[in-house]
Amino acid sequence: MYKEKSVRDYTLWGIFTFIEMMMNSKKMNFCVAFKAFTYIILLNICVLTYAQQDSRRVKIFGNVRDDDGNPVELVNVRVRGTAIGTATNEKGFYSLTVEKGDSVTLVFTCIGYNKAERIIPNLSNDMRINLKMTYKSFELGEVSVTAHRTQTDMMQSLDPNRVKILPDPAGGSIESLIVTYAGVSTNNELSSQYSVRGGNYDENIIYVNGIEVFRPLLIRSGQQEGLSFINPEMTANVQFSAGGFEARYGDKMSSVLDITYKKPTDFEGSVSGSLLGGSAYVGSSAKNFTQVTGIRYKTNRSLLSTMDTKAEYDPDYTDIQSYMTYKVNPALEVDFLGNVSLNNYRFTPQIRTTLYGTAKNPRYFEVHFDGHERDRFQTAFGAVTARYTVNEKVQIGVQSSVFGSNEEESYDITGYYQQNAAEKGTTTEAIKSSLDVASYHEHARNQLNATVANISAFGIAKINAANTLKFGISGQYENFIDRISEWESRDSSGYSLPQTGSTVNVISNLFSDNKLESWRYSAYIQDVLKFRTEQGMFTVIGGVRASLWDYTGESIVSPRLSVGFIPASQQNIIVRFATGIYYQPPFYRELRITDSDEFGNNIIRLNKSLKSQQSTHFILGGDYTFRAVARNFKFSTELYYKKLDKINPYTVDNVKIRYYGQNIANGYSMGIDMKFFGEFVPGADSWLSVSLMKSRQTINKTLTVPTPNDQLYNISLYFQDYFPGNKRAMLNLRGLLAGGLPVTIPNQGWESFVLRTPPYRRVDIGFSYQLAGGEDAIMDRAFFRYFKNIWIGIDAFNLFGIQNTNSYYWITDIFNQQSAVPNYLTGRQFNLRLSVDF
Repeated sequence: MYKEKSVRDYTLWGIFTFIEMMMNSKKMNFCVAFKAFTYIILLNICVLTYAQQDSRRVKIFGNVRDDDGNPVELVNVRVRGTAIGTATNEKGFYSLTVEKGDSVTLVFTCIGYNKAERIIPNLSNDMRINLKMTYKSFELGEVSVTAHRTQTDMMQSLDPNRVKILPDPAGGSIESLIVTYAGVSTNNELSSQYSVRGGNYDENIIYVNGIEVFRPLLIRSGQQEGLSFINPEMTANVQFSAGGFEARYGDKMSSVLDITYKKPTDFEGSVSGSLLGGSAYVGSSAKNFTQVTGIRYKTNRSLLSTMDTKAEYDPDYTDIQSYMTYKVNPALEVDFLGNVSLNNYRFTPQIRTTLYGTAKNPRYFEVHFDGHERDRFQTAFGAVTARYTVNEKVQIGVQSSVFGSNEEESYDITGYYQQNAAEKGTTTEAIKSSLDVASYHEHARNQLNATVANISAFGIAKINAANTLKFGISGQYENFIDRISEWESRDSSGYSLPQTGSTVNVISNLFSDNKLESWRYSAYIQDVLKFRTEQGMFTVIGGVRASLWDYTGESIVSPRLSVGFIPASQQNIIVRFATGIYYQPPFYRELRITDSDEFGNNIIRLNKSLKSQQSTHFILGGDYTFRAVARNFKFSTELYYKKLDKINPYTVDNVKIRYYGQNIANGYSMGIDMKFFGEFVPGADSWLSVSLMKSRQTINKTLTVPTPNDQLYNISLYFQDYFPGNKRAMLNLRGLLAGGLPVTIPNQGWESFVLRTPPYRRVDIGFSYQLAGGEDAIMDRAFFRYFKNIWIGIDAFNLFGIQNTNSYYWITDIFNQQSAVPNYLTGRQFNLRLSVDF
């Protein structure tokens, strides 16, 4: 059947014909030349006709931004009185074509913003119309209330500036704000690690400026962990997804945290200090160059002193980061991100006293120590990115990064303990009877060296204003050298444990001497499509990710899809659905499997046949924005079901994860997350999150138990308030209530699952006062004119002094029976802080 040729068809044929003619110029065929000439004539006629039609039309384009200068997505732009319209993309850009005329009125509308109009009196040429949209607001006395932004994908936005005044025992981290979001939980205030919808810490991926970042692998307790990689003072934007994320993000099963650092337009900086440490940050801009540099120091000595174990704590953590950008020309930009981190943890325990048990059966546990622990975790990270803008629709780039980690863990600690029955309701001095007298010795000389290097290429192509294509390819080199030598001996009532009657044994040991060198390859492509129908606006993000690891020879393909819908009749409602197959290829720690030799020693080897774990996501959710009591609010909810296959089971002790090293389980996680966000107090955003979940795994097809992070419920609150009549004085409160986690006996796996920890309950509260800032008269004086704000504050960590249990120490008697003594986390502690912005 004959098909009418388009201008594009004629153009391509003409090009190929001329190539053929040039290549065969000595054998020029008259018929071919005549055909080419004819097609060229037809092509010119078509082009001239199109040009005449196009000469009667002009293009209107521009960018839409909010009051803060950020691009506004999904703004409806239409020509009044016509059906011509479009919507802004994720960078706030729009473009539409209209007939020339005497007067054209553009109408801009978006949920949460005031309607805007622009009149063009004489439209005869292409024209750029940029617009700043103001938040929809209304006055309540001296307070202005604003609406909330629209979220049509699976990524939530966070304000990093909240971290500055957040009462945070970790010393100020983005993760401390993340754990107040629905679906996210923690049970350790000393750690920046978090669990998302039943997954473990290794299932969360973190990006900074599009580069995946890593953390040390040997860390086994929150006390050792130190600073998070993310520097909140350098952070401009935070995006977080608890599931159903896009194909451009890597292969993890639970969540993604996407951080973008600042590109300052002027000189800025800040200095802050508290009892937990201090930080300094400076940013600047000069012509084509920008830089932000931050240094942080943390010591949680005072916080650790509130724990049961009285000791000489000497932890110090230092971190230096710098992010630089240089615009070589209008089309080419080069970025550099560098980080050096040094964590030292020195610990000399003296005595521990723990009162535990029940009201009817209280127990008193006392330990006297000898020995010490010395740990050192040193990491370095560097990345270079080059982005080239081909035109307004196409951008390509290359990226290269290297991460190196040198980790050492060394301890020799002897403990002499006794367990006693205590009188009901008495203090620790009132001992009823002695139940057990024993000693133990723990020894470790562990070292791990890791190098991870990555090189990648990526691109963005805007097919049109409503369709954006993203793609990328990468290769990652990994090298690990692992040396582990650790053991523990126990003696109960003069007998070494485990007691056999014939030999002297240690209760546990572990040895490793492994090396791993490998390459991973991955690629992705995804399409972002936005369109309107009579029913409303759709945002469809579909993509696929493929990966190959040469160590195991496994290749995986991960399709992912999300759909967002805004009904035309109810634009205060947003519905979202996401699904996809998410794999987690094993990293070094997951590969380790323990075998026993003929002498009873536990030897770690690497399981080369281990496959990727798999999680299939089904997520249905939405947002409902409304006004009540003259304020704006938003209620969000998501229902989710995650089908888990090829699970590599693991146990958790504090923050140390021990994997089985085998794909011997399957299971599921399901639940509902709800978040109520709004200005409970005029002028201050707050939110309440509630999550209910159930997570199960079946090991070896016979043993069905909870997953290690099966936190049945989680309630978190972030609340802000101003003191009446004084907006300089602020109150910030963070409250967490989470269900207890399953507990297993060390080195015995899930067959030993016997109990759960008590619920994790914690309230941190902070009071901040602005000493100077804004238009204060004092800011005009010689010394203060260089400052923007000066804040002072006081925090009360664990306000109610609740004893939260993070893990257990297991006592073994001569019959090899074990009982659990809770390891309590930090108690009540006060903190003073000072912050200066300039």
